[in-house]
Amino acid sequence: MTGDVVGNVNDDHGPDHESDYDSDQDSRSDAARAARRDEAVRAAVEQGLLGSATPVVGLLDVTGIKESAAALRAAFDAVTAPGTPVLHAFAVKATPLVPVLRLLGEEGIGAEVASPGELALARAAGLPPGRTVLDSPAKTPAELREALALGIAVNADNPQELDRIDGLMRSAPSRSPLGIRVNPQVGGGSIEALSTATATSKFGVALRDEGAREWVVRAYAERPWLTRLHAHTGSQGIPLSLMAEGVAETYGLAEEINRRIGRPQIDTIDIGGGLPVNFMSDATKPTYADYARVLREAVPGLFDGRYGLVTEFGRSLLAKHGTVVARVEYAKSAGGRPVAVTHAGVQVATRTVYAPGAWPLRIAAYDGKGRPKEGPEVVQDVAGPACFAGDLLATGRALPLLEQGDYAAALDTGAYYFAHHYAYNSLARPGIYGFAPDGAGGIAFATVREPQSVEEIVAESGGAHADALTTLRAPGGVDVRRSIR
Repeated sequence: MTGDVVGNVNDDHGPDHESDYDSDQDSRSDAARAARRDEAVRAAVEQGLLGSATPVVGLLDVTGIKESAAALRAAFDAVTAPGTPVLHAFAVKATPLVPVLRLLGEEGIGAEVASPGELALARAAGLPPGRTVLDSPAKTPAELREALALGIAVNADNPQELDRIDGLMRSAPSRSPLGIRVNPQVGGGSIEALSTATATSKFGVALRDEGAREWVVRAYAERPWLTRLHAHTGSQGIPLSLMAEGVAETYGLAEEINRRIGRPQIDTIDIGGGLPVNFMSDATKPTYADYARVLREAVPGLFDGRYGLVTEFGRSLLAKHGTVVARVEYAKSAGGRPVAVTHAGVQVATRTVYAPGAWPLRIAAYDGKGRPKEGPEVVQDVAGPACFAGDLLATGRALPLLEQGDYAAALDTGAYYFAHHYAYNSLARPGIYGFAPDGAGGIAFATVREPQSVEEIVAESGGAHADALTTLRAPGGVDVRRSIR
């Protein structure tokens, strides 16, 4: 059973389309996903992926990921003019795992990358440069040079970066689609740290700052090879209405630029991603179809075929399809309240532990055989293994009483959770496994990422350089230890 979550990270899911949210088809899909999750937890215990020797794992629902990719494509196909070029680029930062990127690639989804590491992951997954977009507020000359040489789309974040691109284009012209990222400054949502379109956001050219809009128009007029315009307004805690406002501002700017320079130079608008996720229940809301309809109503010209589209969704594609499952090592009591001490805490759920009000997680209770646990609900804490008092997945949560040897599952953790390890206490990264029906009524698993070994932890922590500081010598051969006494 799943405990109720107190609080809500999404203060506005957009328009009140209850008939859409509660449609029979959506409800059946959500229920099927929950059933697959329960089957996978039980199978993980039965097949030895979970147990005393491997007390925490991440599970990924392959069927669910494919369904989300299909829903995204269908939602925008339904509102765009026939023949409109549309690239859905997955925000790699959400789940930076090569097998996930390969799976999404096979489902028609490209990659949005924001670092050399993320680009390397996308390339390792076999995603072509033509379906890759580079966004970052701090691109080095080497990063830009590599992207332009490969033909990867690049969105310049600021005037200084555009100057760098100018120099690179003069020395080695590129076929990369190039654009500028702008900040429409339409406001923030309920989570300040994730609001990218505020007056002082670090991202893009702030359009309402003095002289900024004119600079953007001039930049396009002087560079015929600038053919894209990019903005990203959405993220967790951002209502659909505000996301649509940001897209409308960006579309209006594209129209203005093309009109003022007298040619349809901007041919593609990158609207970013950021569809919020419902962490309160198994229901998928808002849906991609909801967002596409809102956009069509707010910005009809965006879909008439004159502009190609790029999207950059991340969390909404993966969150609902991942689960962290951890063994209850000990069950105790403090101040009269039960505490289940598990192996999942700050190392896999960093945002939840440090900002529980903004990032609450649902917890599901399973017995020692991996079956959903029954019984009366008891208010209890679910704690992690790290050595500080605040390492809690849930506080005062009503669940069937978790006992030693049971399992606690943190739900909706397929994005920004188990693939973003935080090495507190040198805790090992958990193994991650994808699951799907085996065709014979059971569950088959595939390794997505091996669990981290103790030897790997030592290697990452300078194990090969154990004597580096004790043998350090100052210039001239002076023993540093003596020189500082």
